[in-house]
Amino acid sequence: MSKRESAKYKIDRRMGENIWGRPKSPVNRRQYGPGQHGQRRKGKMSDFGLQLRAKQKLKGYYGDVSEKQFRKIYEEAARRKGDTSENLIALLESRLDAVVYRAKFVPTIWAARQFVNHGHVNVNGRRTNIGSYTCKPGDVIEVRQKSKQLTVLIEATQLAERDVPDYIEADHNKMVATYTRAPGLHDVPYPVQMEPNLVVEFYSR
Repeated sequence: MSKRESAKYKIDRRMGENIWGRPKSPVNRRQYGPGQHGQRRKGKMSDFGLQLRAKQKLKGYYGDVSEKQFRKIYEEAARRKGDTSENLIALLESRLDAVVYRAKFVPTIWAARQFVNHGHVNVNGRRTNIGSYTCKPGDVIEVRQKSKQLTVLIEATQLAERDVPDYIEADHNKMVATYTRAPGLHDVPYPVQMEPNLVVEFYSR
């Protein structure tokens, strides 16, 4: 699936939060970090520590995006007009793998990346297999005809643990979704609090 598929729950444990809101997250049972020192009492975190943690949490949420790719997204957000932290969220949510995940075509962001990489998705009628592809408002994302009967699709559309946000229109009968607009931070249904303003502070030091 992805380079971190076997270790994705470690991100939850390291953050001490169920960042995807999954019922099977180990944080639901053990709200402390992994390893032999996980239960040690933590001291007050420095400003740098808070900023680094916010960055790691946001990176991890989108499938543990590489540092090089994540910094590139931040630089694009900073270059655009408007609030950099809002731009950052909009750019992350416009990634093709994120749109496929938000449309509930797959159960996890990790599965979304694999689904796109394996060529199961068309964007505006053209096959697109790059998870980091940037969708634009009005783009139509469709599951390819030969892929519409995959079990992972059928199961994901029936998941009750999350809903399709209002900046995506999804038709699960036709397996088609339209990315209608770039969302702001408060539009995105994160199960935990994300702090993109701290991410901006981290990179602008």
